[in-house]
Amino acid sequence: MAVVKLFGAWFSPYAYRVIWALKLKGIPYEYIEEDLRNKSPLLLQYNPIHKKVPVLVHDGKPICESTVILQYIDEIWPQNPLLPADPYDRAAALFWIKFADDKGYLMSKLYQTDGEEQQAAVKEWLEMLEVMEEHALIGGKKFFGGEEINMVDMAFSFVAYWLGVIEDVVRLEIFEPHKFPLVSLWIQNFKSIPVIKENLPDADKMFVLLKHGREMMLASKSN
Repeated sequence: MAVVKLFGAWFSPYAYRVIWALKLKGIPYEYIEEDLRNKSPLLLQYNPIHKKVPVLVHDGKPICESTVILQYIDEIWPQNPLLPADPYDRAAALFWIKFADDKGYLMSKLYQTDGEEQQAAVKEWLEMLEVMEEHALIGGKKFFGGEEINMVDMAFSFVAYWLGVIEDVVRLEIFEPHKFPLVSLWIQNFKSIPVIKENLPDADKMFVLLKHGREMMLASKSN
């Protein structure tokens, strides 16, 4: 049987994308937790370019970058597909995945900044939420692709879970459910899926990590 290993970090939304995909498809795997402050020789060997998690290793061959990994998983194990079969629907899904990937930097931009820089980040978050509300979730869909979760939902997972923790750290409310009812309903649906609900990082532990990281970052800026 093929050996599957996943190098990840317990707080990384990108690593959780891969965890959810493997579990949805019923693929057994070995999980290796990485300390990103002291990266293992294996991680540096498998991902010498970006030196980041997640990295999936399948039969000794490494695949890097979460979106690339998910597409690989979907092709190798076609059960419970993560992308639509129809070419147009697939292209639309890939568009939204790229849109979400391109906005991932907003997480660090929000919690590593203050003042005007942070207000600019808040503005970008709100613009992204408006796009999700007005363009991505139209038509009364339960998930981005319809009635079943797919790669687009996983790509936007940082909105569904990680944003809330960051809001607590920076003491700001960016996502107001009454302003984004479709996004709010999607978040409820997404987090109610057993595979998602049972595989999320501890919010309190993540709060402590991000709060400490924010304090260190702002202290270094002021020196």
